[in-house]
Amino acid sequence: MKTWILALLSALALSGCGYNDFQRLDEQTKSAWSEVLNQYQRRADLVPNIVATVKGEANFEQETLTKVVEARAKATSIQVTPETLKDPQAFQKFQAAQGELSSALSRLMVVSERYPDLKANKGFSDLRVQLEGTENRITVARNRYIQAVQEYNVLARSFPSNLTAMVFSYQPKPAFSVQNEAAITAPPVVDFNKK
Repeated sequence: MKTWILALLSALALSGCGYNDFQRLDEQTKSAWSEVLNQYQRRADLVPNIVATVKGEANFEQETLTKVVEARAKATSIQVTPETLKDPQAFQKFQAAQGELSSALSRLMVVSERYPDLKANKGFSDLRVQLEGTENRITVARNRYIQAVQEYNVLARSFPSNLTAMVFSYQPKPAFSVQNEAAITAPPVVDFNKK
């Protein structure tokens, strides 16, 4: 009888310590992260089609295309594992590579505006719409991941569940961050006199 009471008290103590919440929220962050990776992969898969379509424009800036291809290669070369979420440096490296690809694709879309034949190309137009949709999906997936990490980190830092976090080594998870905060706080320069 004593063993049964001790087991019941232990179960009640563990259920109140947040252990099950850590399990649920850890799975939630993994699931949200998987969706982020799926959307990044979708974007990476679109890039070769976009580049091939743009190459059809004879006078298109080769440097811009090269930067897109290089950024895609760098972004897809980084091996992402569940351990990436626990390693802030690896996470930041992955984030930086994805940011470079986003930047290169943005530049490609801006430069493509100067080419009327390319803008009129139905295939390019369709790819552009798919890319814009994918960028929106990436934003949604990243926001879900950020929310999942926030819930997990609040649990890991709140009392008494922080005691459970210490006992079971549940460390706070890294969230997405802006690579260059100073650059995004500066207002964009708009010059209508450039041709």
